[in-house]
Amino acid sequence: MVLLPHPSKYKEYRYGSPYRLIFGTLYPAYYSYKAVKSKDIKEYVKWMMYWIIFALFTTAETFTDIFLCWFPFYYELKIAFVAWLLSPYTKGSSLLYRKFVHPTLSSKEKEIDDCLVQAKDRSYDALVHFGKRGLNVAATAAVMAASKGQGALSERLRSFSMQDLTTIRGDGAPAPSGPPPPGSGRSSGKHGQPKMSRSASESAGSSGTA
Repeated sequence: MVLLPHPSKYKEYRYGSPYRLIFGTLYPAYYSYKAVKSKDIKEYVKWMMYWIIFALFTTAETFTDIFLCWFPFYYELKIAFVAWLLSPYTKGSSLLYRKFVHPTLSSKEKEIDDCLVQAKDRSYDALVHFGKRGLNVAATAAVMAASKGQGALSERLRSFSMQDLTTIRGDGAPAPSGPPPPGSGRSSGKHGQPKMSRSASESAGSSGTA
């Protein structure tokens, strides 16, 4: 089953995205570059006001696209609004900035700065906290791995030492005690008989001469 996008998305791709990309982003970006290059304060302030309004418009658009995409001519109205912001005749961005944005931000500037400082401090504390926890977990894992590796190494060395002891004992063991082999008794008996016959003959000869 192939899931197709909502029909309103086709209208956005057809009417909204290309025109807004060209006239709402690229065109103002080029003239902002020219204002910075020429160091014209009037043009610089003009385009800075436009970019502030355009940023607020993009933020609001994220939510209105979800809830108001069914509204008739919704995407056409967005294109018309961007054109109204850019037009040098209507000066929509300057009008919105001077009438609404600048007074609101001026009255809430201190509160916004305090919130930003608190958020920065909290984010730094949270970063340090999670960093310490991560280091503790890593150190614990390293210690456990080292202890397990040391235990395995000691067991391996112990097994090697036991094998060495058994081989040493096998090499230096005494000869087994038991009865002599059968051939040894016969050979000793054969060598002993001539000695006994010779002594008997000598004793017989000495008795005859006497």
